[in-house]
Amino acid sequence: MEYRRLGDSGLVVPALSFGAGTFGGKGALFSAWGDTDAREARRLIDVSLDAGVTMFDTADVYSDGASEEVLGAAIKGRRDQVLLSTKAGLPVGDGPQDAGTSRSRLVKATESALRRLGTDYIDLFQLHAFDARTPVDETISALDDLVRQGKIRYVGASNYSGWQLMKSLAAADRLHAPRYVAHQVYYSLVGRDYEWELMPLAADQGVGALVWSPLGWGRLTGRIRRGQALPAGSRLHQTADFGPPVDNELLYDVVDVLDQIAEETGKAVPQIAINWLLRRPTVASVIIGARNEEQLQQNLGAIGWELTAEQVARLDAASGKEAPYPYFPYERQEAFARLNPPMFGSARL
Repeated sequence: MEYRRLGDSGLVVPALSFGAGTFGGKGALFSAWGDTDAREARRLIDVSLDAGVTMFDTADVYSDGASEEVLGAAIKGRRDQVLLSTKAGLPVGDGPQDAGTSRSRLVKATESALRRLGTDYIDLFQLHAFDARTPVDETISALDDLVRQGKIRYVGASNYSGWQLMKSLAAADRLHAPRYVAHQVYYSLVGRDYEWELMPLAADQGVGALVWSPLGWGRLTGRIRRGQALPAGSRLHQTADFGPPVDNELLYDVVDVLDQIAEETGKAVPQIAINWLLRRPTVASVIIGARNEEQLQQNLGAIGWELTAEQVARLDAASGKEAPYPYFPYERQEAFARLNPPMFGSARL
């Protein structure tokens, strides 16, 4: 396993992390993605640890808290071998204090997560979404207190826009509070919007990306191809509307190249898609999920080898889209290009 620093922090994380969203099986479709119990979870964690995957990510909304409970039970007796990452901020009920990132909500969410996980500290605590109702200073101050109390060791965000992340980092600097060292983001070969603003911001500010849904909400599993109907057993029949939309032609173009590279390398389509992500700037760890050991072993096969530069270029070309305003002038107009050289190559990413 390869290990990387998380942003500008001293925390070292594995290049692949395990997402425990499939643990628990309680609640509505959006939050209950699987029904893995503690016994099955322990086996998956055994396999992960054997492969060097030491970070496990969850959230209070996954299976109405059952994901944290199952994860906590599965790591019992080996807390010192793992990094625990969880998130809070999305609604967990209908009450006025059941959502957001106010001081009262964050204190309650942290205490509840500690109890469910069966631990006295959380390695990485992330805000699951930006809360426009709560002053940023209140949120940052509450996180600072929780860090000082030893209940949280590092803080991060998830699904923030560029201005939301920068406003939060500026507040942390002003208050001399811990900065977000991680940003958990959607990023894949069929969803590269992260690159336009959030990636340059992360590089400039020292924020590491933790990638969720690296297979494009299940579209890059190798089961979806041009001219074929969606497989009968695919969960996309039920979940497609919950995830980021993907243009079908873009998907088919990407899969065509993935299939070609699969023939060249002997690797599976998901392994190639994840390997591509591991080469991208600012990416600290790619979060992989699995409902069973077979899926986990396949995803673990994404590391230990590298795509060639030529193969990466083909994937870049197939998945790239025209840069939106205000980024496109950088490659079209000399004056903009001189003032704003692209940080990671062409503005067509």
